[in-house]
Amino acid sequence: MRALVVANPAATSTNTKVRDVLVSALGSQLKVDLAETTHRGHARELGREAHADGVDIVVALGGDGTVNEVVDGLLHAGPGADVPTLAVVPGGSTNVFSRALGRSRDPVEATAEILDSIRAGRTRRVSLGTASASGTSTAPVEPVDPAAAPAIAARDAAAHPDWTDPRWFVFAAGLGFDAEVIARVEAQRARGRRSTGALYVREGTTAFLLGRERRRPAVTVTVPGEEPRDGVFLCLVSNVSPWTYLGARPINPSPEASFDSELDVFALGRMGSVRMLRTLRQVMGDRPAVQGRRIHRWHDLPEVTLTASRPQGWQLDGDHLGTATGLRLRSVPAALRVVA
Repeated sequence: MRALVVANPAATSTNTKVRDVLVSALGSQLKVDLAETTHRGHARELGREAHADGVDIVVALGGDGTVNEVVDGLLHAGPGADVPTLAVVPGGSTNVFSRALGRSRDPVEATAEILDSIRAGRTRRVSLGTASASGTSTAPVEPVDPAAAPAIAARDAAAHPDWTDPRWFVFAAGLGFDAEVIARVEAQRARGRRSTGALYVREGTTAFLLGRERRRPAVTVTVPGEEPRDGVFLCLVSNVSPWTYLGARPINPSPEASFDSELDVFALGRMGSVRMLRTLRQVMGDRPAVQGRRIHRWHDLPEVTLTASRPQGWQLDGDHLGTATGLRLRSVPAALRVVA
């Protein structure tokens, strides 16, 4: 089988020596080509080319941002039998998608697991999500067949030019506070800081204590068949569980989220420091059971729309993508085949 390894040389937890070892190991069973990314969006371009060239397997070697771009490229024309199978070797700081697939955190061990699965023919289809962003739209949500999500999102984009074309995400999306924290961390990384759990904790604490979003919540959550919930400052949309990790410890606001179900949503309204600390302890517990008057949760949603009264940061799979006042998210079951 033909394989393309898409490697991010700037990934946090890998290097050239490790990359060469992994490519050599994969070459024992596959006809491997290697492509290194050189700029943001390059992995998306490589994913599209791999699809067009009829590659059998694309191996993403990098963090969750690299995986996101590869998937967005592979699925640029939507799901189909001709889309290459995806394998993921962890190379970032958290590697949520890779860990959700059951891969080892060590890239060498993960490669050995991938080779074992290829030999045994172990693959599976996983659900993913699509997201369209808008600067002004507050259009209501209408229940739809989730399998038709990409076509409907394209129709909506044509009817409402301010909605962006749908973009794929693999494990999480958000509008508001979490995106602000990610933006702060990315700014620190641009200054040479290493991405660590401690850095996320510091920037999250600073944003919570000094930022205005939790004092003046701007986000409204709309799901099919329910009245909108406003006064939200943080909204996490999950495709898997846990949502992310703090080192080895999972942060799990939506423990029922799964590749075999649709989207889960966890949202927080205005709250003080003491209540926020209590909520954090709950989501980091061994058996998360998050409850509270200003905590909103939904499970297995085909779609959700987030709107905001002022521009908010938004993120997909841990990458900050700027600001928006609307985010339309839809689940697409069995969207992509992956090496299990």
